[in-house]
Amino acid sequence: MADRQKLSKDAFDRLQAEYDDLTTRGRIEIAHKIEAARELGDLSENGDYHAAKEEQGKMEGRIIQLARIIENADIVESGASADAVREGCIVGVRYDGDPDVETYLIGSIEERRDNLVVMSPGSPMGQALLGAKEGQTVKYEAPGGLISVTVVSIDV
Repeated sequence: MADRQKLSKDAFDRLQAEYDDLTTRGRIEIAHKIEAARELGDLSENGDYHAAKEEQGKMEGRIIQLARIIENADIVESGASADAVREGCIVGVRYDGDPDVETYLIGSIEERRDNLVVMSPGSPMGQALLGAKEGQTVKYEAPGGLISVTVVSIDV
């Protein structure tokens, strides 16, 4: 059984729309490209045909990936505010000794938006941040040693 994946309603809807588009328009479009390339003659030396088949393979791989995500998605309700870091939140953190604030979206890579860096909730820092409140400092083990970050802001 595949792991359940938490997604916001917006991300789920985007992925469903992409899946619907690829399984309809995308497949028709690639079939036309392959047919047009076949009409050019010898397939063994036909670059257009091989490129279209490669594009078809990548598209079918994405369709399979999307189907699995959609099938195993748990929709996470987003609220007007969050008092603690949870999946789907945008969290601003300050690393110990650094005056700058770094901003991350906690969640699946499929949640990416607005050029935000996505942090997996299963990563060491993601795990440490889950449940933390604004102003709280958390520590996590990184390859270079123990790192401390302070939660500066939490948005949804």
